[in-house]
Amino acid sequence: MTSPIYVAIDTPELEKAKEIATKVRNHVGGIKLGLEFFSANGRSGVREMAHIGLPIFLDLKLHDIPNTVGKAVQALRPLEPAILTVHAAGGRAMMEDAKAAAPTGTKVVAVTVLTSLDATDLQSIGVDGSPHEQVERLTLLAKESGLDGVVCSGNEVAAARKLWPGGFFVVPGVRPSDGKVGDQKRVVTPRQALDNGASILVIGRPITQAEDPDSAARAIDATL
Repeated sequence: MTSPIYVAIDTPELEKAKEIATKVRNHVGGIKLGLEFFSANGRSGVREMAHIGLPIFLDLKLHDIPNTVGKAVQALRPLEPAILTVHAAGGRAMMEDAKAAAPTGTKVVAVTVLTSLDATDLQSIGVDGSPHEQVERLTLLAKESGLDGVVCSGNEVAAARKLWPGGFFVVPGVRPSDGKVGDQKRVVTPRQALDNGASILVIGRPITQAEDPDSAARAIDATL
């Protein structure tokens, strides 16, 4: 069975990214590449990472007017990422255009509420209610927009799956029970996230900053 772990390789250094991915390739299900990597290495860097043979999760969190996001997704089509992210806050038309422009095999998932935000942060940007309520609202919007799923914290994934039983749920901010929380505010353990309804888990620093990334990935996989 393929591991549900996607390792977040957040580095601008291509060689370092390749080194980490090569080390952990036997104990993870895929590689997540975000803005930091993409800004430094672009599409050619993604292609190089794809040669390692793992599915690529391109986490660019696109958020702009529908036409711009649709064209951006179209420009990414040749890369055929396994998963691609947009921001649910961009609205229904933007999400519809993103999905329409994506390759057939690509899951387009909407970021609901970043795991670095809590209720106070949401209030400061004019969003009333709790992160939980906002995740539920945006999950329904993503479903209605024809996307494949959403990104949400492990604390909210059970409620999101209840609203969307057939959805695909990406849970970041996952930390082993002995791991450091870092800048994440709403975290759960890998086992908890899966029990709550996660489809895949995004795990970065507990693996990538470990002395032996492969052993770290194997140890986490063993708890699942």
